[in-house]
Amino acid sequence: MTGPRDPRSSFSEESPVQGPLISGATRRSALGLLLSTPLLSACAGVQQSLSQFSNPFSSSSPPPAQPAGPPQQATTAGTGGVKVAVILPLSASGNAGLAAQSMRNAAEMALAEFQNPNIQLLIKDDNGSPQGAQASAQQAVDEGAEIILGPLFAQSVPAVAQIARTRGISVMAFSTDSSIAGRGVYLLSFLPESDVNRIVEYSASIGKRSVAVLVPDNAYGNVVEAAVKAAVPRRGGRIVAFEKYGADRTTPARTVAQQLGSADALFIADDGDAVVSVADAMSAAGANLRNIQLLGTGLWDSPRVYASSSLQGGLYAAPDPAGFRAFSGRYRTKYGAEPVRTATLAYDAVALVAALARTQGTTRFSSDVLTNPSGFAGIDGLFRFRADGTNERGLAVMKVTTGGGVAVAGSPKSFGA
Repeated sequence: MTGPRDPRSSFSEESPVQGPLISGATRRSALGLLLSTPLLSACAGVQQSLSQFSNPFSSSSPPPAQPAGPPQQATTAGTGGVKVAVILPLSASGNAGLAAQSMRNAAEMALAEFQNPNIQLLIKDDNGSPQGAQASAQQAVDEGAEIILGPLFAQSVPAVAQIARTRGISVMAFSTDSSIAGRGVYLLSFLPESDVNRIVEYSASIGKRSVAVLVPDNAYGNVVEAAVKAAVPRRGGRIVAFEKYGADRTTPARTVAQQLGSADALFIADDGDAVVSVADAMSAAGANLRNIQLLGTGLWDSPRVYASSSLQGGLYAAPDPAGFRAFSGRYRTKYGAEPVRTATLAYDAVALVAALARTQGTTRFSSDVLTNPSGFAGIDGLFRFRADGTNERGLAVMKVTTGGGVAVAGSPKSFGA
């Protein structure tokens, strides 16, 4: 899934409530124009942290083995003339189904908060399988869908893309597996590459250019490895030690600990439980983590990390949490429950297509419009689609404290060239 951590017509004044702005003296519509470029101003259960839904293990792995429920009947929302398919694993088992329902709620919430959108959502259940996703996509395009939002699981995206490409329409999927992005398939998700680029850029700006790296020996670690090995030298730095770890964290930690004397930063990319274990292994190997700048990804957004004495003062890249807090308040008022962390992706996707339908005429969902380099602004900050289907996000830099993440550098207001 995305988040597994996996997401932003005209306005002239800010709404008093963060989120899509609705027309009127106090609230304008959900998207605006920035330098003549579409800019989306999007502004009790257990609330998931970003790490719970941004780990690519979830989006690239099959759904849980438990049997899914019977497929839900397709429904519609809205009465506009532009048809937009929304494909989610609504009947999937466990957390996948719960996440899908929350994302569906968020999609319908965006529709309700956007003033008179000219779109109709065709909501389809893919049953958590590629076969279900393909059938849903076929049904949607037969009904006239001009763009497809979803699916959530990486293994279902190619099945949907195959149908979409035969009709020449775009897919805006929610997976974090960048390998399935491509021609006409754009990922509106939290990609590890954005985290790595942002934290490396920031650490270099504060003089931390000699980096030791520890990553897990798995799919997520492979993505992070490629990103960090490109980002560090690009920012004028060097990697002084690099190790992968599996079940045995002691040996890699000891190897890196022995080389920390030539490093001024230690980058550990993993989720909360694993990061704490790796940090403990480093301390056991003789490393004094208080003497080095700790760096991480958005998976560090975890109570376990905040509670760890070893990780205090560590820095990680993530969306500014203010947007999600405001969104959660509106969602809670409407649905009486907390949204999953990836619900913002569905919200931003619907708000974006509604704004494009209003402002971009017949080219509304073309690649030129979707890949506008100025990008869009949503609940989780700026984002833009690259031509290869991946995305870039404008992230904040957060510091680990016992009270949670505290921003030390805000999200950018615009993208550089």
